[in-house]
Amino acid sequence: MALSIRSVPVAGLLAALSLPTLAPAQELRIGMKAAIDSADPHLLFTPSRNVQLHVWEPLVVQDAQVKPTPGLATSWRAVDDTTWAFTLREDARFHDGSPLTAEDVVFSIRRAQTIEGVRTYRAYIRDITSVEAAGPHTVIVRTTAPSPLLPNNLSTFGIASARAAQGATAEDFNGGRAAIGTGPYRWGRWTPGQDVTLERNEDYRAGKQPWSRVTFRFLGNDSARVAALLSGDVDVVDAVPAGLYDRVQNNGGRTTLETATSLFALNLTLDSRAQTNFVTGADGKPLAENPLAKREVRQALSHAINRAAIAGRAMEGGAVPAGQFMPPGFLGHVPGVQPAAFDPALSRRLLAQAGFPQGFGLTLHCLNDRFYGDSKTCQAMGQMFTAVGIRTTVDAMPSAIFFRRAQSGANGQPEFSASMSIFGSAAGLPDNAFTSLVQGYDPARGRGTSNLGRYSNPELDALIDKAAATFDPAERQAVLDRATRIVFEQDLATIPIFYLKGAWGLRRGLTMEPRGDQYTLATGIRPAK
Repeated sequence: MALSIRSVPVAGLLAALSLPTLAPAQELRIGMKAAIDSADPHLLFTPSRNVQLHVWEPLVVQDAQVKPTPGLATSWRAVDDTTWAFTLREDARFHDGSPLTAEDVVFSIRRAQTIEGVRTYRAYIRDITSVEAAGPHTVIVRTTAPSPLLPNNLSTFGIASARAAQGATAEDFNGGRAAIGTGPYRWGRWTPGQDVTLERNEDYRAGKQPWSRVTFRFLGNDSARVAALLSGDVDVVDAVPAGLYDRVQNNGGRTTLETATSLFALNLTLDSRAQTNFVTGADGKPLAENPLAKREVRQALSHAINRAAIAGRAMEGGAVPAGQFMPPGFLGHVPGVQPAAFDPALSRRLLAQAGFPQGFGLTLHCLNDRFYGDSKTCQAMGQMFTAVGIRTTVDAMPSAIFFRRAQSGANGQPEFSASMSIFGSAAGLPDNAFTSLVQGYDPARGRGTSNLGRYSNPELDALIDKAAATFDPAERQAVLDRATRIVFEQDLATIPIFYLKGAWGLRRGLTMEPRGDQYTLATGIRPAK
């Protein structure tokens, strides 16, 4: 097995870290929509991870397109199909001055595998059977089966100091005693629900950051967060809703707007089972057969959607039409697989071919608190379906209710006939979307856990498993190409609608590199030259 990654000029996060110190040192104030819930780097919650990445560095770093680059590991190679060797940086030191060693990495991986919590990283490293130190700067990781994506999955969590974190409690991390990482910032003070402050690591190996202190203020209300930027109370804000783009852009040159297509995609899930709960005939009575299980009906629904209008109007420019799981520029994107054309006349013909010339009734279930424009998007979709003869009622609800009913609302089974929700991979991999959303439902193997329509195609399942075991990048991409075409061109296992845009507001005099994972990293924000 010859596959390996060698140290290269570091892109993304580490590139930002290596810039020369800018004087005088300043405080950077970031208004953040979501509040963190823990300082523990091995508990998974996206807002917490956004902050933690400043303090704890992973073995593998994700660049702005969420592609893997060297982090605390300068290189890695597959020794054989089930063994990986990681070579560690020799100049990395923890905030207490102790050097990073292989034992710290071993400790961190084992801790991430076993820690208890509502959300953990176990799913990303479930294939690991053993991890051991082979000298002070080499770590050997063994897996149950071929795991070519292990480096990507190890980019999801940070490496902690074994000395500081051994036996540490939540209070030890939150209060700072165990919050010892190798990153460019030290954990400072956290006031739950209010803010968290990070202090610059003056001894960071790549040089000092320009910001002596970074404060993340939690401002959940969109209008209040943008108002804080416009008034100068904060320097940067994340998650600017599309409806407020104009306020940031047209503020007398005092603020600027940065946007980027993210890897978070809105998909329409359709029930593939023989019978379904929320479909009715022209007489309003339940149908004996499920029309959504027919390919022609799925095609009709897809061609009924004016994705450009939804992205531009319902989302007010805050989205980009999607035709597959991954947007252009991200791992796994397949050129040539485009969003379905908006063609209502074709939709009507397809419905007639499927045996439903008069259409049918449908309830579309959606979220109303997940992202800006979610309810408006749902209403727009319902109107588009109704226009081609699928008389649609929209039921938008809070996330807590939606996901419970979507997963196990009817006799322990998915309840909805048609539903829309957002999905994005923390590892930046299409594999996570394939495995979760469209692989055959098999909870014992962790397959199809969010396959709410219970779609199943043995050929696709085999391709997903093959991609997960293929080390050669070109061969693996060829397998994913075929899987992508089955899902989005052949079967319409799920129907992509759009990719969300990430949007940030900055005060005049700052620049940043927008990220596809929508993270707001102080390490990527710089004074303008």
